[in-house]
Amino acid sequence: MGRRSGILEFAVLGLLRESPMHGYELRKRLNTSLGVFRAFSYGSLYPCLKTLVANGWLIEEPGSAPEEALAATLAGRRAKIVYRLTAEGKERFEELLAHTGPDAWEDEHFGVRFAFFGQTSRDVRMRVLEGRRSRLEERLEKMRASLARTRERLDDYTLELQRHGMESVEREVRWLNELIESERAGRDQRDGPTGQDRSQEQERDRSPELDPSGEQDQSGDTGGLPRHRGGSRPDPSDDTAK
Repeated sequence: MGRRSGILEFAVLGLLRESPMHGYELRKRLNTSLGVFRAFSYGSLYPCLKTLVANGWLIEEPGSAPEEALAATLAGRRAKIVYRLTAEGKERFEELLAHTGPDAWEDEHFGVRFAFFGQTSRDVRMRVLEGRRSRLEERLEKMRASLARTRERLDDYTLELQRHGMESVEREVRWLNELIESERAGRDQRDGPTGQDRSQEQERDRSPELDPSGEQDQSGDTGGLPRHRGGSRPDPSDDTAK
């Protein structure tokens, strides 16, 4: 299975895990929620759906009342079909969700994987984020080396374009650093021997501990997302951030 069809399978199974949908609804969600599929067509979606049905991961159900389906048949129209995830399909999605290999870090795949982070375990999220950061740091190093070698031969506009590309990658690396920091903070709080109980006691006593500098500790679980400290987070599916 190719990379494109593999990530499409993952996205379709993930969306159908939320709720059953017919083809038009699926295509709309792929276009609006997952930016990598903005230029997506039915010509690619329906073969994927048929394959998933043949594998036993989806089932097809009538999408309207029986009388409406009959009316559509008599009128020569195709009745709507709703696709529903099977138990085997849920297991397949869980298997794909746990995958943390290099494909999960690539430009096209990472945006889709990130869209389903809410259903992904913390350890898997950490591995994907750290892998993505490592990949971008390697790319950034190559971009800097290339610019150093060629900048004397570039005109002003090409040079500015190169700088813009580097800044986009640097911005995503900073964003990933914030996400990784928050994931680690959440894990430390969860795994700490007295973290949760101590927080509850402090709330009851209204006497929060102070750190050595005398300031109140502001750490806490942010659900895997960093506290926003100004600026905008890059869209993982934005081509300019790759």
